[in-house]
Amino acid sequence: MKFRPFSAIGPDVSELGLGTWQLGGSEWGDVSEARAHAILESAAETGVTFLDTADIYGQGRSETLIGQFLRNRSDSDRFFVATKLGRSSDPGWPQNFEAETIRLHTERSLQRLEVDAIDLTQTHCIPMEVMQRDEVWQALRDLKREGKIKAFGASVESVEEGLRCLQVEGISSLQIIFNVFRQKPIQELLPVAQQKGVAIIVRLPLASGLLAGKWTKESTFGDRDHRNFNAEGQAFNVGETFAGLPFETGLDLVEKLRPLLSEGVPMSEWAIRWCLDFPEVTTVIPGATRVAQVQSNSRSSDLAPLGVSTHQTLQEIYRQQIVQHIRGKY
Repeated sequence: MKFRPFSAIGPDVSELGLGTWQLGGSEWGDVSEARAHAILESAAETGVTFLDTADIYGQGRSETLIGQFLRNRSDSDRFFVATKLGRSSDPGWPQNFEAETIRLHTERSLQRLEVDAIDLTQTHCIPMEVMQRDEVWQALRDLKREGKIKAFGASVESVEEGLRCLQVEGISSLQIIFNVFRQKPIQELLPVAQQKGVAIIVRLPLASGLLAGKWTKESTFGDRDHRNFNAEGQAFNVGETFAGLPFETGLDLVEKLRPLLSEGVPMSEWAIRWCLDFPEVTTVIPGATRVAQVQSNSRSSDLAPLGVSTHQTLQEIYRQQIVQHIRGKY
């Protein structure tokens, strides 16, 4: 596992992290507590130190599981834990964006994670009109000053939102959707983040599993899996599911990518390697519902870069065959 510096705040973090949306057990189907702990332990064994969660994942279940995991490790201080707030249903919008509620949600996350201070708190895809005001950011600056959080950042759904957040005083990180199917940040966002010294956290590097290259048009998903109930954006931003692509269109595009794969390298590892090839990226946080996925994802850190010609070909495929199919905020 290789490591990269986390913006200006340090310390270095694993360039492959673990996203724990799946461990909430509410939008990816059931994940038992035993399996969740096995996933966390496997991630640690592969060298992962960056753990990303949110208060809304399983209504706190993901944070609680991470807290239990850290409690049982003698080396808990080597992990960098990032969480998010702003989408909880208690009390819900717009009260979630008030300073008192932000403080309450932070205290609850501290209790579930069983830590004295949160390494990174991120706003969780909050509305643009809230980002444009300073109340949320000032509340987070106050919590940082008090030692409740060590840094704050933003998780966003579009390049426009990302550019707005990069103007916020004191922001340390930006979490974005970035993968072979969604390349817009390359030209418009990554250079600005690098110039400002802001860390880039990449979520959905596999486009909800499309870029694992294992599905067919006969593949189905359970009732509690967002790849079923949000395939058309019925529950939240469609960009969070299959990178905003219609499922069958995504499958067709996957077949166009296969000739570019390195010999013997699974598509999932190749797709994550693509993300890591960008030096502006700090860490990539694929999720997992099985230990085998964690182990496969971690091998991406050891792969050689894909090469200039492959990147150029992928950019051309994106411009000519992919971008017109992307739906939702982008």
